[in-house]
Amino acid sequence: MTAEGLETEKKYDVDAGTGLPDLAAIPGVGRVGEPHDAELEAVYFDTEDLVLASRRITLRRRSGGADAGWHVKLPPEPTAGSGPAPEEGPEARREIHAPLGQADVVPGKLLAHLHAYLRGSDPVPVARLSTRRTTLALYGDDGVHLADFADDTVDAKLLRGADQKPAGASAGREQQWREWELELVHGQPEVFKAAAAVLSAAGARPSVHASKLRRALGEGAPEAQVKEFEGGVKQPGGTKPGKKWPASAVVTAYLDGQISEILGNDPRVRLEEPDAVHAMRSATRRVRSALAVYRKLYGGGAVGRLRDELKWLGRILGTPRDAEVMLDRLRTHAGKLPPGEAADDVKRRIERELVTRLEAGYRKTQEVLLTDRYFRLLDDLEDFRDHPPVRPVAAAPARKAARKLVGRSAKRLRRAHKAALRVKDDAGEKPGMELKDATAHETALHQVRKDAKRLRHAAETVDPVFGKPAGKLAKAAHKQQKILGDHHDSVMARIFLGKLAGGPDLPEPVAAAYGSLLKRERKSAAKAEAKYRKAHRKSRKLIRHGVG
Repeated sequence: MTAEGLETEKKYDVDAGTGLPDLAAIPGVGRVGEPHDAELEAVYFDTEDLVLASRRITLRRRSGGADAGWHVKLPPEPTAGSGPAPEEGPEARREIHAPLGQADVVPGKLLAHLHAYLRGSDPVPVARLSTRRTTLALYGDDGVHLADFADDTVDAKLLRGADQKPAGASAGREQQWREWELELVHGQPEVFKAAAAVLSAAGARPSVHASKLRRALGEGAPEAQVKEFEGGVKQPGGTKPGKKWPASAVVTAYLDGQISEILGNDPRVRLEEPDAVHAMRSATRRVRSALAVYRKLYGGGAVGRLRDELKWLGRILGTPRDAEVMLDRLRTHAGKLPPGEAADDVKRRIERELVTRLEAGYRKTQEVLLTDRYFRLLDDLEDFRDHPPVRPVAAAPARKAARKLVGRSAKRLRRAHKAALRVKDDAGEKPGMELKDATAHETALHQVRKDAKRLRHAAETVDPVFGKPAGKLAKAAHKQQKILGDHHDSVMARIFLGKLAGGPDLPEPVAAAYGSLLKRERKSAAKAEAKYRKAHRKSRKLIRHGVG
């Protein structure tokens, strides 16, 4: 069983002989609790090359104290723009706990949060820390438990040899230091500002180390990854994309956000959390769309390879997602059938078929997310983001280059719309329309949907550059995509129901029930197509002009 919480704390370096601060002098603190002593023993785990530490992720097993067990600490959510660096202010980090279990077996539910970073590597012990801790609770004038102050004396020993990466982490190297921690309980972040003067006067200095493990690693600690970009290059300051950026930098910033979405939803998919598959699949599609729109900025065939692999991953994620969508849809529609044995039989058959498909899709997805192929895709995405194979044209100002490329996506959507109209006209609209003609028309509308999605994603990439016009274009394209998505769901439901209704020796009442559902889906498709035509007319001028 796991538990989650948000840990907000700030660390301070302090000399061994420094006396405790006058905590009661902190503004807002009405009472200081009695001191509580504890002996903590923690073993920290990472890969041989400290990949978790490079991402500011901590995995440890700690005994002693009130929260003994396995702990995973995830880094704060990245934010572009201004904000305190890790050493300048408190951080709110997501912390996940699991029971102690076995000393060398990481609990599966914690590993689910780490597979996307471990990528097939096994976590091994890298350091052992023994901490003598004295904790004092700080209470407000109203009795609220604001924060805990911890006075720690730490003995650290590295467990990996000097031959391990990065250099400088010599096995057996021991250190000792003293530090203070101030961690929020029910108080507000203002507690840190209020405490700063009191702690500083006592001799405390804001720690230059983000964690005890990084301090223990010393020179062997890997450089933490930075995820903000300017001009296609990582910038520690974290500047937002702007109008003066080159086109490649705008694309890189967008891709970075979607890669973060994929990594963030990876554990949610593994744990089968609601809507996780949909969110991860959407992020893969956004990356594919962006790579398709801006492919001319890059060379070396990398775009084509990435798009192929993203299509493969999207197809894997699509199986459980599509079954889930259809199951929800047909449950609703079947629930409106007249009560009786025929309706019950249809509901049972729909439930059995789609639940089987859904469960099989989830099993396959879980298997794929542990494969080398998937981990290579994650590596390749991050490598493309960090070292994009840009062509000279990618250095052009984003406004000029992006306007042209987004305009091409808009033109592609207009062509798809005209093609769908031609198929409709060629097939006619008579009730006796042949199935092959109807399928061609529905396929053409599905292409319109895909091209509307590509335009939407393209417009999203240039929102930092064009602002409101890009937002309006993305909204218009999304509306068409959503309407035609409902149309496509109806088409797929009719195909599914048609197969069930085509079974041998089907009783007449059951066949009639299927017929009722098929009729409802045909009406739903016709209604969706009419809504699409109306949405297209309203947005025709906007899509023709693109982002200006």
